[in-house]
Amino acid sequence: MGKPSFDIHQSITDHIIAAIEAGAGDYKMPWNPRLCGGGLASIPYNPIGHYGYRGSNVLTLWASQEINSYPTAEWGTYRQWLGAGAQVRNGEKGTLTVFYKVTGRSEPEDVERDSAASSHNKRLFARGAYVFNAAQVDGYNPQPLPIKTDVERNAAADHVIFGSGAVVRNGGLSACYVPSRDEIHLPPSSAFHDAEGYYSVALHELTHWTGHERRCNRDLKNRFGTEAYAAEELVAELGAAFLCAELGISQKPRRDHACYIDNWLKVLRNDKRAIFTAASKATEAASYLTTLANLARAA
Repeated sequence: MGKPSFDIHQSITDHIIAAIEAGAGDYKMPWNPRLCGGGLASIPYNPIGHYGYRGSNVLTLWASQEINSYPTAEWGTYRQWLGAGAQVRNGEKGTLTVFYKVTGRSEPEDVERDSAASSHNKRLFARGAYVFNAAQVDGYNPQPLPIKTDVERNAAADHVIFGSGAVVRNGGLSACYVPSRDEIHLPPSSAFHDAEGYYSVALHELTHWTGHERRCNRDLKNRFGTEAYAAEELVAELGAAFLCAELGISQKPRRDHACYIDNWLKVLRNDKRAIFTAASKATEAASYLTTLANLARAA
């Protein structure tokens, strides 16, 4: 009998489900650890290849970083560390990440197709790679994270919000995006305990705003059916987390969203590729908003 094939999508989904379940009591999701600003993590980064990780890999590495209390967000494969003159210590366990190789062959069952690839009719085959945190190797000195002041963080977040051109109405008791009016409604900043709470909520609603047909055109009904609403909330959660990490905002746990946890777990348990789709859509939304902010800055 042949050796059973390894299901990379299921393995990573199980890892993220376990992280969600572990933090559900205190609403400590794997995408809202102590981000940036002297905290545990920023966007996971490969200092050898000089690139940031994206999509579901961000969640996987955040979860591992939180569980193991690694002080920095620097990751690389065994061979990459070795090529940089560092050595992974004996007994250290790597964290599984996924990447996709483009091929012209027919699409097999385990292919994950993201929005960018499908638009160019590219076929992507999932491949796994184990990576190790800088804290797991000898012979490397982690690079210090740049420390931003509160003023710098707030200014950067304001630039993303206002640079988007979104209509934002401040006032009222709750935060929401109203598709019929294409408006974001936010309570006044004084209703929040601190500025970071305000910005994490604003970026969540701004991620919803990107789904409009004139922007990222994110329609999850065909992909998730009756679970499309829960999937969209997950996209908004992840999009806000990615933006908060990039901006240095320490995202606050959204206890008002705790009611969504069971629905998110249901989506992930029923569909081993759901987290990959949600993370890909969230990355697309965050990139779209960052691009708008850069264009507004250059104007």
